[in-house]
Amino acid sequence: MTSPDTRLAGWLAEHGEGLIAVRRNMHAHPEVSGAEHATTELVRERLELAGMQPRVLAVGTGLVCELRPDDPIASNQPTMALRADLDALAMDDNKDVSYRSQVPGVAHACGHDVHTTVVLGTALYFAHHRDQLPGPLRFVFQPAEERVPGGALDVIRDHGIDDVDAIVGIHCEPKLDAGMIGLKSGSISSAADMVCITLTGPGGHTARPELTVDLLTIAAQVITELPRRVQAALPADAETKIVFGAMHGGDAANVIPTRCELRASVRTPTLEVWNALPALVEECVAGLLAESGAGFEVDYTHGVPPVVNDAAITDLVASAVAEEFGADAIAPVQQSWGGDDFAWFTREIPGSYVRLGVHNAEADGPRLDLHAGHFDVDERAIDLGVRLLVATTKAYFEGDKAS
Repeated sequence: MTSPDTRLAGWLAEHGEGLIAVRRNMHAHPEVSGAEHATTELVRERLELAGMQPRVLAVGTGLVCELRPDDPIASNQPTMALRADLDALAMDDNKDVSYRSQVPGVAHACGHDVHTTVVLGTALYFAHHRDQLPGPLRFVFQPAEERVPGGALDVIRDHGIDDVDAIVGIHCEPKLDAGMIGLKSGSISSAADMVCITLTGPGGHTARPELTVDLLTIAAQVITELPRRVQAALPADAETKIVFGAMHGGDAANVIPTRCELRASVRTPTLEVWNALPALVEECVAGLLAESGAGFEVDYTHGVPPVVNDAAITDLVASAVAEEFGADAIAPVQQSWGGDDFAWFTREIPGSYVRLGVHNAEADGPRLDLHAGHFDVDERAIDLGVRLLVATTKAYFEGDKAS
């Protein structure tokens, strides 16, 4: 790696442990989508202590804050935004660490605590080094990324990216070691929807399933057959993933229930397929259940489109990575099947979503994926993330995009 900016390196040496403490505080006190009140307050207090004036969003969680250079010429340049997400997942934290979640059934297993800490650290650095700020910079701490269709829409509706010309976000990537940065122009994530299928029937005794509608057997057929039917109805080069994550029906081993609910995620890397999926899924469910005797209701929630990275902004990030860490730190990445509501921002303004390596290459044990109960990060990635965003900010205002 090349040597970082001396002033930034000194500031991180002094405040790096404090940033890790902020991350661990959030990790121990996670909040689900729409309930990020304490997290919002934590970020607000830190920004205000640095002399900034954050504005909480109208929905009550999440906030935006802006810094402008003192120099009037620099202050009149196009505005750049840096985005973080505040919410955690509704799942258990299974790690044995001092900062393990203290909230049963809620965990920062996707790295949003790291995203927030990195963007907050970048804001605090520039707030204390205004002479280093090359142009107007807006910090977006959005709520509810994990809730379909995503809190990014709340930010947009609340004018959070008005007059912003470019936006950059980061996402933890456990497939990459800390110190590596994953970049890709074009689509980097997939569209992600949700579907809830409710089955109903008269119920009955498990000794005589032939006399009633055996809902759980039918539910099993839906789980196994629906993905195949949807895929078969699409063009040969189209791709989808329909994966069921929840099934709720029945209370006793000897009672056929009267109701069963199935919930699945529906994903595709292609925008055209995403637009067609709601009607197609409902049509396939209807065909699958036509002769089953079961009543059914399909509640399809169109979620988020693919995140499409702007080529020029992504090239700009690449130049910043090469300058700050060396060209060897850049890792090409493939389009992910995961979804992210950063997509709503990139439909409004040019942007780039960047993969921040967080795996500790020196640690024993398996390389855990996101959304795993034992997910954790190499906390050195926080300093690296701040360096990345500071370098990207300077590259943006020094480059052609600011001309």
